Amino acid sequence: MKLFAKDEALDRLSLSNPVHFLALGFGSGLAAKAPGTFGTLAAIPLYLVLAALGLSWYLVVTAVVTLTGIYICGKASKDMGVHDHGAIVWDEVAGLLITMIAAPPGWPWLVAGFVLFRIFDILKPWPICILDAKVHGGLGIMADDVLAGVFAFGCMQLLIYCFA
Repeated sequence: MKLFAKDEALDRLSLSNPVHFLALGFGSGLAAKAPGTFGTLAAIPLYLVLAALGLSWYLVVTAVVTLTGIYICGKASKDMGVHDHGAIVWDEVAGLLITMIAAPPGWPWLVAGFVLFRIFDILKPWPICILDAKVHGGLGIMADDVLAGVFAFGCMQLLIYCFA
């Protein structure tokens, strides 16, 4: 079984380059199958650290991750010569962090947030599909996952309201 993706575009990146390392989700985007899911999994340790710092710091870091992601994803995409290559998963990191804003502690909530985000990211319901198709560059790479995170956040808040 092939564990790591290999193609010509990936040969143009280096994990020793901090921008590439982040764009590839700390290397998780190199997974041969489901790199977006692995990128979302790679966000979990970051989420756990941030959640322990309190909501204010969580929001600041999530905003930084999201805004810098426009540059990070755009630069990696340009270096690869491919728009929104599957290995670029920094957008999934931002999407999960957005999903988990103000979530209660505990694995059931983390699993719920993970599943909700992946559903919105994979299915790309309207208007997420519009952003995915029409917005390009780093902003385009980030925008659909940010909106998927916002939708998943809304669903999380509804679940929290009903069950917490």
